[in-house]
Amino acid sequence: MLVLKKHPIYITALALSMATGPLLAQNQQPRPPKKEGEIENQEITVEKSRKIDLPPAIRLFNKIPSLKQSEEQRKITYEFQDRPLTVADQKTTPNVLPPSVTQPDQQVPFNNYVKVGAGNYSSFLGEAFVASPNTANLGWEGSFRHLSSNLGPKDGRNSGQSENRFRLAGNYALNALKFSAELGYNRDVYGFYGYRPRTEAPPRDSIRQRLNTLHFKLGFENTDNETAVDYSLKTGVTVLRDLYSASEVDWGTNFNASMSISDQVYALLTADAYVTQRTDQLVDNRNLFRVTPTFKYASPLFTATVGVNAVNETDKRLGINRTQAFPVVSLDAVPTGNIHFFAGIDGDIMRNTLRSLLTENRWLSPNVLLANTIKSADFYGGSKGEIGGGFSYEGKVSYATYRNYHTFTNSWPDTTRFFVLYDGGTARVLTISGQLAYSLKDKFRSTLKGEFFRYGLDRLEIAYHRPRTTATWTNSFILNKKLFITADLYMYEGIQAKNFVTNTRYKLPVIWDANLKIDYFLGKQFAAFVSLNNIVGQNYQRYLYYPVQGLNFLGGISYSF
Repeated sequence: MLVLKKHPIYITALALSMATGPLLAQNQQPRPPKKEGEIENQEITVEKSRKIDLPPAIRLFNKIPSLKQSEEQRKITYEFQDRPLTVADQKTTPNVLPPSVTQPDQQVPFNNYVKVGAGNYSSFLGEAFVASPNTANLGWEGSFRHLSSNLGPKDGRNSGQSENRFRLAGNYALNALKFSAELGYNRDVYGFYGYRPRTEAPPRDSIRQRLNTLHFKLGFENTDNETAVDYSLKTGVTVLRDLYSASEVDWGTNFNASMSISDQVYALLTADAYVTQRTDQLVDNRNLFRVTPTFKYASPLFTATVGVNAVNETDKRLGINRTQAFPVVSLDAVPTGNIHFFAGIDGDIMRNTLRSLLTENRWLSPNVLLANTIKSADFYGGSKGEIGGGFSYEGKVSYATYRNYHTFTNSWPDTTRFFVLYDGGTARVLTISGQLAYSLKDKFRSTLKGEFFRYGLDRLEIAYHRPRTTATWTNSFILNKKLFITADLYMYEGIQAKNFVTNTRYKLPVIWDANLKIDYFLGKQFAAFVSLNNIVGQNYQRYLYYPVQGLNFLGGISYSF
């Protein structure tokens, strides 16, 4: 049963109702919206949980780096951290390990390239990258990518999509400082095609959505190794607008500094400031300020970090103004060789914005309630290291408690869109993760990773649309210095959903997604490529009523200069 927890924060009119009320865990099962003008006074919990992090399988093309890498670049590292849940997004090509633009044995690498390609589902790719020649103190680069599928997995153009990405970045070094700037624009067009089968498909324009995102960033950092204090400061504004009335302006500033107290003791400081305004039917002003001072002791056999994370969050619409402090303790011991054993505890208030929620699930309903994640405590421990013969590993166990744990569920009465549903109690999440990798010089790399999640929820009956088990296997091969192959396999299991209109619960089938990409270098400046995606051909549903494309392919040619 979904239960409403009484809390000092009130939303006196459930007429935040179609906008916010259905999003919260309440004393009874969610009901269809009330008649217009009907208001019910209730006390509502608005705290929210973190994102459960899974490796994304976003089908995008990335800029292609050189195959010739240094030993440090080739070294495989592991980092288990919070990432948005964007598994199996409706894109065209998977993000596997990227190939080189040119032959690995050429004397002078080319920095610039253009690429064109096409495939089934009426897909088209156009991409370009250009960078300035290497200079001592000035550098810049620009890129553009268009990737579209005119047809989709359901009713042709109704489930088609397109994306456009533009980015211009540069940096300038002056004495002991380096300045950087970046300008970017993204445009995503897609449809709410998760409607139930009917005699006639709805008009394409009636289910269309468009997201426009513009960002601008500035920063500077110290580059003088002789100074006592090392620091960097970055600030930027991101503006998001959709096809309807929703928009969000997010201004974020991040500061990092470190100072050496002795040969083995360091003082570290990170500070963040975010000022955010989301506008839909109502205006939502939400700010977050964070400061984290820590001290670090480092020796060849033992490293310890101790500090405190102090966070203040304000939300004018929800009447929130609170400050919380969390301990930050991290220990790492190296008893032998390159084998590490680590443990720690931390906590945080993690921002959740309209943009971050759309990254997780882009079929959101209008006026979704926004609130920040409170990670009360995360106890973790594990081991990582290199075990010889090209093998390395990491294993980790985490037990964390959260307030306002959030999930996504189909809205009502329109099940083609999603609400964010919050658990107002204390959610406990156990995560067991492991990773094993093998590397054979410049010829072969393989990484196998698995994660298991156990959700102990307080007010929600299940963790809607959260997987119980995930696994990924990525591989890259270089053959004959001209043939480059990347392959990956994704598995997600245990995803459950519920249609609150019919009160029916669904257990979605296991997701298997296999992908293959082949690049063949035709000369010093030309290369041909082909991508095969979702080779299993399964029209699986990552979110209820939204099947993905079956077997799809994309082939083309690139020219570097």
